[in-house]
Amino acid sequence: MQINARDLYRYRLTTAEILYRFPDFPGLLQSYLWQDMDIAPDFPRLTRFLHYWERNLEGKLHTVRIANAELVRPQELGYATHDLPLH
Repeated sequence: MQINARDLYRYRLTTAEILYRFPDFPGLLQSYLWQDMDIAPDFPRLTRFLHYWERNLEGKLHTVRIANAELVRPQELGYATHDLPLH
């Protein structure tokens, strides 16, 4: 599988806060933090992880909050406001 430069722009650092019911005490919520590189807005890796969770783990999912940040973006340039000669 070959990745081209355009594909890099699609990947984002994705963080998900997963709240789930504590298996022994369903009235209590537990928090789990998941982080990986994923593609917004579909988030295929996170979706696979959540499907795995629902099939294999006892804690029933309550809430999933997602945040993501672009890693590859156009260069940001700022011009200096002062010029200081050295010699």
